[in-house]
Amino acid sequence: MQRLIQDADRLPHALYRAEQVRALDRAAIEDHEIPGAGLMEGAGRAAYRLLRQRWPRVRKLTLVCGIGNNGGDGYVVARHAHGEGLTVRVLQLGDPQRLRGDALEMATRLQETGIRLEPFRDLPEATDLIVDAILGTGLEREVIGDWARAIDAINAHPAPVLAIDIPSGLHSDLGRILGTAVRAQATISFIGLKQGLFTGVGPDCCGPIHFDALQVPTAIYARQLLSACRLDWTKLRGLLPRRPRSANKGRFGHVLVVGGAPGYSGAARLAGEGALRAGAGLVTIATHPEHAPYLNLTRPELMCRGVAGPEQLEPLLARVQVVAVGPGLGQEAWGEGLLDRVLATRLPLVVDADALNLLAAAPVFRDNWILTPHPGEAARLLRTESDAIQADRFGSIRRLRERFGGVLVLKGAGTLILGDSHRPIGVCDGGNPGMATGGTGDVLTGLIAALLAQGLDPEDAARAGVCLHAAAGDAAAIDGERGLLAGDLLARIRPLANPPTKSESSFPEG
Repeated sequence: MQRLIQDADRLPHALYRAEQVRALDRAAIEDHEIPGAGLMEGAGRAAYRLLRQRWPRVRKLTLVCGIGNNGGDGYVVARHAHGEGLTVRVLQLGDPQRLRGDALEMATRLQETGIRLEPFRDLPEATDLIVDAILGTGLEREVIGDWARAIDAINAHPAPVLAIDIPSGLHSDLGRILGTAVRAQATISFIGLKQGLFTGVGPDCCGPIHFDALQVPTAIYARQLLSACRLDWTKLRGLLPRRPRSANKGRFGHVLVVGGAPGYSGAARLAGEGALRAGAGLVTIATHPEHAPYLNLTRPELMCRGVAGPEQLEPLLARVQVVAVGPGLGQEAWGEGLLDRVLATRLPLVVDADALNLLAAAPVFRDNWILTPHPGEAARLLRTESDAIQADRFGSIRRLRERFGGVLVLKGAGTLILGDSHRPIGVCDGGNPGMATGGTGDVLTGLIAALLAQGLDPEDAARAGVCLHAAAGDAAAIDGERGLLAGDLLARIRPLANPPTKSESSFPEG
């Protein structure tokens, strides 16, 4: 019976750098005597199975192949497609005289079926699907010349695209485009998932990701430490067990949200309500006196206190377990004074928004805080440009951790989480573009603060908070991504943050 390609929700959680996957490939060949041609044949068969599953009506297939192993996988796809009666064209990039090893063997097998390798000049108008088998995971320099023109032609063509192993032009470690990159409607990866597929522009280029381990022995994976790991809420929701019947509000922590300068009260309100919905026992908002009296008019469960200056924070700080500072704080004297007083306490902190911008001007190293910058804020913290942050998100979060300590959350597509433990960088591949709107980051700040107040360690609170936030955003986007509001997430948090209710039928009768 054919093995099924793994669906996106059943992908492995382990992520690797390209050099690590190459080492896994070598171990399978050299130590377990699996022929390289056998792995290539398996990859091509798996890609063809996925092609038929996703696009069963395809009759005219165009493959664009390079001269490396990625092209070899494409030749296998072409051979199987031809064998099942599809009309197949193989467009060759690079000199076929330079084909070597397993790729040359697969090209020879293909040509023995009567399919010839045509030099790439342009894509045929009449094709149902394009297979990208141009460049693999070893790409390190910008794509130029005929290779770039081919990728641009693929992206301009109306036919859908299946990328083999990785979309050509995407850096497999960094998740950034090297000049130009294929924008695929699906990608199938082999042996080990590459970390760059899941962050930066990786998700834009890949479409849904599928995986096949090619039946390599599981023992080979023990030789490689994970470079990163995929996170999702279904795996992390166990950090929030069912509450005991004897629970009281004091058991679940008191969160203080500090923020809401004049004109920005909504940010503090969203953070506060996010904390309540994620299960904090009590939430107080310390905000500007101008709007404190009415900030909780439609959410009376929030306690609001007007604070004109840092000295008025003293009694509030004495009663809470966690402080979330930054939503709507502003960068004027009022907000700066409040942040200085918050930084003087030893309470655990969640720091976001304007508090990060103020911190960029006067850096502090601290162990017991969670910083949640988006790329622009991260750039200010590291005194660089946001493009530099996005060009190497994994390196950027490591530099942030070295400079500021604690736990770092680098937001964006494929949010990254890094703490002071020996765990690999966490990558949340949930969420959607509808969440790219004002206020969603404030909700996240409240979620993380609430989980911290309920007893999770800082790294677990950050990981779980990010994934809960993403899952709520995906649930809220069921009616469409465009027009999604930060407040739409709030109603989705509670059902996600609670364990499934046990059926009454699980109890014995009588």
